[in-house]
Order: sequence, then C-alpha cells, then structure tokens
Amino acid sequence: MTLTPSTYASGAITTQLGEQGLAQQPWWVEQWMELINSYRYKKRLERAWEYARSGNVTSIRFEGRRVHARVQGTGEEPYKVKLWLDVLNDDDWGYVLDALTQKARWSAQLLAGVMPQDIERAFAASGKRLFPFKLQEVRSECSCPDKANPCKHVSAVFYLMGDRFSEDPFVLFQMRGRTRAQLLADLAKRRRRALARQARQAAANKGSQPAAEATPHPVHPAIKDPNRWWRYGAALDSDLVVITPALEGESGLDAAGPLPLAEEPRFPEANQRFLEHLKAQGQQMAALAMAKAMGPAANDD
Repeated sequence: MTLTPSTYASGAITTQLGEQGLAQQPWWVEQWMELINSYRYKKRLERAWEYARSGNVTSIRFEGRRVHARVQGTGEEPYKVKLWLDVLNDDDWGYVLDALTQKARWSAQLLAGVMPQDIERAFAASGKRLFPFKLQEVRSECSCPDKANPCKHVSAVFYLMGDRFSEDPFVLFQMRGRTRAQLLADLAKRRRRALARQARQAAANKGSQPAAEATPHPVHPAIKDPNRWWRYGAALDSDLVVITPALEGESGLDAAGPLPLAEEPRFPEANQRFLEHLKAQGQQMAALAMAKAMGPAANDD
C-alpha cells in the first residue's frame, strides 16, 4: 500500500509493510527501530513483525500529536492502540527553532526529506531530545488483555511508524509537538526577523559614520542579461547543495509572494505577462540545471 500526499494530509498512514520490510533504511529509522529491537521479549517482537507484514494493523492515523491504531488479534474485534511521545513546550521549541535558524544546512536537509545526522545538537539548547533515549520514553496503550507493555499489537504499530519515518522525518517532529507546516512557518518567521535585525543594524552603523560623497552604484551585468540570474559561479559547501523538487508544486517566485513591480495603467497585463515569462525562464533553467547535476561528471582533460 502506497502512501499518497492526500492520505497523509488527512492523518492516514500506510498499514502494511512492503515486501522488503525495513531493510536498508536511513539512519534515523534504524535509530527508531533500535528502541523496539532492544525489547527483551523476542517472541512478541516476532509476532509483531508478522502482524505488520500481514496487514493485521487495520488502521493507523494521527490525531493531534498521538498515533491511534486498530490491530486485529485473535479476537473478533480489533484492539485499540495509542502511541505518543512527550511533547516539547513552546519555550523548548523556541530554543530548537533558534538553533535551526542559525544553521542553514539543517533546514536544507529537512526540506529535502533527510534527517541531519547532528540534529540532536539543535535540541541540546532546550535540554530535550528529538529521539527517545529508551523504549520506556515511547508512551503506549493497548486494549488487549496482555499486561506487558509494549505488547505485540503496540510493537506492530511501532514497526509501521519506522516505515513512515523513512518517507518523512517530519513525523517525529509532529510527535514532539510541531507539524511540518508549523515548523516551516516558524523557521520562515525567524529568518525574516533575523534579516530585519541585520537591516536595522546595518542602517544604524551607516548612520553613525560620516557621510561619504555619493558615487554611482555600478549596474550588475544580470540587469542587462536575464540569463545570468540563474548562474552562481562561486563554490558551495556540499552540505548546502540539495537537489529536490519544489514543495507542493511551488516555485521560488510563489514562495516569495507578490513582487513590488511598478504598474502602468496603459498596460494592465504587463506585470502578469512578465511574471509568466519569468517563471517559464526559471523552469527551463531549473530543468537544465537538474539534467546537468544528475548527468555524468565531466572528464578533466
């Protein structure tokens, strides 16, 4: 069963592992799975793995910050399972978001669907963790009569959560109290505040210096040649280079919002036509850049 964006938006999660199970998964999935694999009741884990593979988990979905599931056991009615983590309060998230804002690589990797290897450093300032340190930190309940916790029904859901983490690392953030949309919105807000502070500081520094004789500002070549807009000649840190499609079909222009273009009443459609041409140019150059990046490396002759 394949998870689509629409099912995730409604809170649904795939309820059956694929044929390959959890083999060759990213490091953050392996770290999650180490928690359940440390459970000493191995027979229960074997049964839970079979439940996850065979579709015994009949439903699993987010409701707020908790995961609610139904798992078919030996009885007639499926058992009700709940699974959740302790959430971070607003002050804790403030420390985390400040740390994420200060390191662009973390934001870039998360946007590309990759969990940064050193992500716990962003949580260190709050004294909290993103990943549970031990299995007991993963809270769970099941309506089955088994007194052990986690039981095989909870463990089956645990396996499926690991499968979900491989598709979207933001799930773990959601369980800690911030959805993907909230996290990205908060990061964008903090970046805008940081830029505003820098602008105010620059203006203050400029005002404290003696006025210099005005000199004409040189015109950048890109003003005359739009093809230069899509070029960047300087070397980049490889950690900052992420090739990924635009989120939810948006382009950089969409994310930037309305542009402060001058209007001419005689040509009411001019701005719209300009933006359409600009987007078309961007899409063309992005496609060429993607093809070049994904193609074979040039030979050094």
